[in-house]
Amino acid sequence: MISVVILGAGNVATHLYKAISKTDKVSVVQWYNRNLDALKTYKNDVLITDDLAQLKEADVYLLAVSDDAVKGLSSQLPFENRLVVHTSGSVGVYDIDQKHQRGVLYPLQTFSKAADLNFANVPICIEALESKDYHVLKNLAKSIGSPTKKVNTDQRKVLHLAAVFVNNFTNQLYRIAHEITESEGAEFDLLKPLILETANKVQEISPYMAQTGPAKRNDKKTLKRHLKLLKDQHHTDIYNLLTTSIQRTHGRKKL
Repeated sequence: MISVVILGAGNVATHLYKAISKTDKVSVVQWYNRNLDALKTYKNDVLITDDLAQLKEADVYLLAVSDDAVKGLSSQLPFENRLVVHTSGSVGVYDIDQKHQRGVLYPLQTFSKAADLNFANVPICIEALESKDYHVLKNLAKSIGSPTKKVNTDQRKVLHLAAVFVNNFTNQLYRIAHEITESEGAEFDLLKPLILETANKVQEISPYMAQTGPAKRNDKKTLKRHLKLLKDQHHTDIYNLLTTSIQRTHGRKKL
């Protein structure tokens, strides 16, 4: 059995704890956070602590903390030559203090504490400096049901960047669409089947092939009508920017 100490109490840490709790192949022997109030819900299920000096021995120490905290926290750990990994998509493996065996266990998914998550739908990108550590992390990920992929630092960083486009930026566009529909009392819920169909389509064909709409077909009349409907300059700027991007991609506008 793989023994794990989790450090941090955010969304990723909470979901990893819940996933590990469902398998008999991995055990969370301790959960650390500098503020114990964040862990009080779990105090009867796992040993919790706010004292780094009291950390138990484990096979893996999971730093599920903010990107800025990885380097400092790893240097504060009161031991060396143990496998310490972070869960960030954009922080380098070498940001972990060199006194440790170092690795990355990056779950490529969006996390919200209130939303249930099936780790079968969470690909985990693994990076390790030593082969034996890679296999430990791969077995950990497989034990919670996740597909795994061995990546290097550059690949992981561009995956994180791309994730911002497909998740964070897309969600902001949903928010703008919500504002636009609300402005005239239309129902945003009517767009939800379209959202799902768009996401489903790119499971089968490339985003390039899936593109439709007035920008791709250079429907200037529709583009002008849309711009007249927009009442917020910020929304207008985004509409123009994305229209230009689509037109360049599909050969409607010269670079």
